[in-house]
Amino acid sequence: MDLIENAFNSVRRENFVPHSLRNQSHVDAPLPIGFGQTISQPSTVKHMLKWLDARPNQKILDIGFGSGWTSALLSKIIEPNGKVFAVERIPELVKIGRENCENIGIKNVIFFQAKKEYGLPDNSPYDRILVSASSNTFPKEILKQLKSDGKLIIPVKNDILEITKKTDDNYSTITHPGFIFVPLIKN
Repeated sequence: MDLIENAFNSVRRENFVPHSLRNQSHVDAPLPIGFGQTISQPSTVKHMLKWLDARPNQKILDIGFGSGWTSALLSKIIEPNGKVFAVERIPELVKIGRENCENIGIKNVIFFQAKKEYGLPDNSPYDRILVSASSNTFPKEILKQLKSDGKLIIPVKNDILEITKKTDDNYSTITHPGFIFVPLIKN
């Protein structure tokens, strides 16, 4: 079984949606998690994780983790010695995401409240960066936090960009069209 399938089998989405929506957690659709945010639909998350191509023991930045589901999935993919740095702008969701991960025994995720900048530059560079909210333009300050030969997956408008960084000034982009996300907001 591949790393992504294994993560999906061991991290149940129902543990990351509000109690009132748990009976809908199997539906392939985004669901509200409060505060104007959603948990993404499983098929979209699978695509993003496939494009991200995270590997065991990597250092991952998860921007806009919401209820913590993507952070938990990533934590399983990068076991045994990988680390996920999860950042979220809504304080209540930082608390919810942390509690959701703790409740299922996730130990290799560190949660942060977003500051003024995108991402967590103080802890960079990262092997992989996953962004789960859409930006109107590509925020290049996130790319600076990525290692050379690293990958960044980020929604921009209605596309998901798969960016592979070769050097600080050289990167390639594959565009995957036709997606909708909540907006990426800088505090």
